[in-house]
Amino acid sequence: MRDVFFVLSPHFMLLDLAGPAEVLQIAIEYGAPLRLHMVAAVPELVSSVGLSQHQLAPLPKPIPDGALVVLIGVQNSKDNLSLPAAQAIVSWLREHFDQRQNQLACICSGAMIAAQAGLLDGKHCTTHHELIARLRLAAPKALIEENRLFVEDGNIATSAGISAGIDLALHLVAREFGAMMAQNIARQMVVWLRRSGQDPQLSAWLLHRNHLHPVVHKAQDLLSQQGQNMKHRWTLAELAAAVHTTPRTLSRLFIQHTTLTPHDYQLSIRLALAQQLLANSALTIEEIAQEAGFGSARDFRRVWQQAHGKLPSDSRGHVLNPC
Repeated sequence: MRDVFFVLSPHFMLLDLAGPAEVLQIAIEYGAPLRLHMVAAVPELVSSVGLSQHQLAPLPKPIPDGALVVLIGVQNSKDNLSLPAAQAIVSWLREHFDQRQNQLACICSGAMIAAQAGLLDGKHCTTHHELIARLRLAAPKALIEENRLFVEDGNIATSAGISAGIDLALHLVAREFGAMMAQNIARQMVVWLRRSGQDPQLSAWLLHRNHLHPVVHKAQDLLSQQGQNMKHRWTLAELAAAVHTTPRTLSRLFIQHTTLTPHDYQLSIRLALAQQLLANSALTIEEIAQEAGFGSARDFRRVWQQAHGKLPSDSRGHVLNPC
């Protein structure tokens, strides 16, 4: 069970807290082994919109191994982060945060707290665009990146303003518990799975999911489920029947919302699974092709070569220097 501590300061931004907290709470409902805590240096605080948060737990001392500490941004950070209840958090981080055992996520101006505690030195990071100049002054040794939704560097993750905290939380869920859980949470919250252009490319299971059409999502779920569904060679008519629409309508909706045909989308998923399997040198190309749902090793080689170039192997059909 992993502990997640949402650390609140005076006049904390309510959406900075509510967005990521809802993502992780829904993750718990999907089975993620997380335990959420609301903590602060004082037992009661008032949020940016005047809502009081009562019975806050004290800052944990020590911070449990493996815990995720989430620093929530505040309204008018220049003044409010100088208050005693905020500076107590800085002192607590300096004394108790273990870079080897703990993880840190900063939402919006929460990065300023981490900067004051010296946790961003040498780290790639970001924050709200209006705070970039102040963050440079607070953390001159940090590697600050502008115009990013979020940045992750080792055990430190930082996000831009407010709603970007949801993007960061979804990313953390995808990394720890899988892309399928993250996309299910995003759909339940009716938000897009977003990344900035400079972030690592989305995995095939997340790519082309930045839409809200339920029929297309249902079809994508069927095509991307590993196991027998992945091996099944869906026809357009069969897939359309499974999502209760016509082949013509499904094809039109799929292209409109993903820019791919259902066939091309399934190929991208199969290639992604094959790339994961290639890391297992014990598997032959024939075995990889079968597990990823290709009709034959020859079919797999042809599709792979079109996407990535020639796939080398030894005389036994084992992959050489995979991926």
